[in-house]
Amino acid sequence: MDWLQIFETQFGDNSVRAYAVSLAVCASAWVLISVAGCLLQRYLRELKTHAAGMARFYQMLKEALWPVLYFGALLFSARDLKLPESFLKLAQAGLAAIATFQVTRIIASVSGSYLEETFVKKRNSFNGMRFSSGFLTVLRFVIWSLGIIFLLANLGVNISAVLAGLGIGGVAVALASQTILGDLFNYFVIFFDKPFEEDDFIAVDDYMGTIEHIGIKTTKIRSLDGEQIILPNTSLTSSRIRNYKHMEKRRVLMKLGVTYETSGEKVKRAVEIVRTQIQGQQDTLIDRVHFVGFGDSALNLEAAFYILQTDYVKCMDTRQEINFGIMQAFRSEGIEFAYPTQTVYQKQL
Repeated sequence: MDWLQIFETQFGDNSVRAYAVSLAVCASAWVLISVAGCLLQRYLRELKTHAAGMARFYQMLKEALWPVLYFGALLFSARDLKLPESFLKLAQAGLAAIATFQVTRIIASVSGSYLEETFVKKRNSFNGMRFSSGFLTVLRFVIWSLGIIFLLANLGVNISAVLAGLGIGGVAVALASQTILGDLFNYFVIFFDKPFEEDDFIAVDDYMGTIEHIGIKTTKIRSLDGEQIILPNTSLTSSRIRNYKHMEKRRVLMKLGVTYETSGEKVKRAVEIVRTQIQGQQDTLIDRVHFVGFGDSALNLEAAFYILQTDYVKCMDTRQEINFGIMQAFRSEGIEFAYPTQTVYQKQL
């Protein structure tokens, strides 16, 4: 059989020659795309040493664009073939889907990388990396939703009708998810307003502990007793929070009582002893020391001072040293601490 006759043989609605030409065009196009990819890859290796950010962007662009180019070359090579209309529509829909997917992926990746670097640089004190993971989840959801809507619109789907149907169901979903949306909104409130950050020690209502993780819906706190407390973000932003991280000093109010048998001179001496013991400790700032009044069973002394430490254990160490010093000084001066007593006078009849 003559080779020319073989090329003219019909398969379907196309000759072998048409199939061969289409295959040759497709193979040539794929070779050119592969060569261009190799050249771009070599350029990226050289660029990476000078501009790592641009190199990552070009690498991302290459990974997203090359599948579209390969699939587009396949469709281009088959443009002269007589193919079923349904097959052509399916191929065009596939190309649109691949292109939309890759473009949406580039937009999500580029915007995510930019915002992630911004959060990490500008919000280091808030552990920006952890926050950005939650924020970018929401951002990617929005971007991919828009990409799907764009694809459906290009495939001929009536988006208005779809959105109208979703809107009716969306009302019910919104009503059912009010709490979740409220916690999500307050998640952003916590980030931008920063009432507390991770690793802060806070007190809210009857709970005290260290912030372990701030999530999209809940915040996890490690209490002093060791258990993990999980609170909704909404309840935190609507509560009164005491944040101890930015505390520069701790105020201490000390109350003492000496017996009524203590003379006036010794009471004055007791006031001086308390003042001396407070001033004798490092990182203390005295406010006042006074004999404030007469109690039921004691002469009351009161001292107010500041400990210039934020660490709770160090503050307690300082208070302990002050207490030991007062005890020893009172004992050496013969000043007795008071405790609740009653004196009964019995009248002889």
